[in-house]
Amino acid sequence: MNYQELIDLNQLDDIRRLSAADGLQAVAVFKHSTRCSISMMAWDRLRRQWNFDAAVFPFYYLDLINHRDISAALANDFGVEHESPQLLVIKNGRCIYHASHSDISVPELVHAMQL
Repeated sequence: MNYQELIDLNQLDDIRRLSAADGLQAVAVFKHSTRCSISMMAWDRLRRQWNFDAAVFPFYYLDLINHRDISAALANDFGVEHESPQLLVIKNGRCIYHASHSDISVPELVHAMQL
């Protein structure tokens, strides 16, 4: 699985721009609490199941313990209540899908987005 770490608030502007690029399905952001066993299980499952080409479905990883400001900005900017763990899918600058805890899975994402 190829992913980029989300470590700077300015990257949210990059995600918005990227999410509107021609040829991309969307941009995924996984919010992970490194102190939570449920979050660790969701992250492990997601890494094992993720089989999308990073060129058409880029993936960002957020350690929300170290970057609470970015986590709060994601919730505010995309109108999604904060949860952890949480998977957000951004398309054309808005959140079109989100899941948390045990609902985070690639098969569920594929089904919900009809990929």
